[in-house]
Amino acid sequence: MQILYVKYVSVHMCVGGTSRETGLISARKKQFQDTGSIERKPGQGRPRATTATEDRYLSIIARRNRGATASQLSRDLYAGTGTRVSRVTVSKRLRETGLFARRPAVCVPLTSTNRRVRLAWCREHRDWSMDQWASVLFTDESRFSLNTDSRRTFIWREPGTRYLPSNVREVDYYGAGGLMVWAGIMLDGRTPLHVFERGTVTGVRYRDEILEPYVRLLRGAVGPEFILMADNARPHRALLIDEFLESEDIRRMDWPARSPDPQPYRAFLGRSGEGDCNSQPPSENHPGNENSVAERVGPIATGNDKLPYF
Repeated sequence: MQILYVKYVSVHMCVGGTSRETGLISARKKQFQDTGSIERKPGQGRPRATTATEDRYLSIIARRNRGATASQLSRDLYAGTGTRVSRVTVSKRLRETGLFARRPAVCVPLTSTNRRVRLAWCREHRDWSMDQWASVLFTDESRFSLNTDSRRTFIWREPGTRYLPSNVREVDYYGAGGLMVWAGIMLDGRTPLHVFERGTVTGVRYRDEILEPYVRLLRGAVGPEFILMADNARPHRALLIDEFLESEDIRRMDWPARSPDPQPYRAFLGRSGEGDCNSQPPSENHPGNENSVAERVGPIATGNDKLPYF
């Protein structure tokens, strides 16, 4: 079909008269008449700025220093080989070798003791049955700032109007308020989202607002096999909490220090404050009280109401 197209159809019949298109077709027609082919000749086009050896060198130094920027890698390549390339070229070469710029995963620093204890915990619970896990109530708290300085919140504005009063959001780094929310989840249900009123969450408040109205009742409903999972926060490990759990015959799961949060709704809680460049700008009644935050977080933290309440 390409042969018929080049051999029998005139150039001006094929294109709309554009000089660039006409020149391209003419060149391809002449190439076919001279060589019998319209394939691109080897060696045509702009030569690569780097050799295969330099590409491998670039890949090696990027893997040795994964936090280096493209500009830094460009300077390292010039220092090692004498070849100067742009950061765009560096990014292209790294993509060819399977390296892409991504945000790193974040974790807490772990000592050898932390790792050993966490591994022992995993081995201890590795063979647990579904019935055993069904008796565990996983709980967690999450703190929300009422005046967050999240850079992921976007507004709509015109170019050059960055500092107009209507486009500036006031942030008080020293007087910002916040609140704490708590929730628990099991295999077949969940607790309501509890919002602590303003103030510090102490052992007394944790007992009166969480253990008494939620955990104690669940212990009675599930039975003696009920197990409470809570992290090692100070309010959870206070002496009065130990005494209360013992008096109510509530078993508590040992939880290694610096362990990850196992709660399924933790991911949803982290997502509730994220901004998106394609999302709507924040409304005028941006969360400034407990009720507004609870209304926003509640449906997300509870898994969009897919699990029943206890």
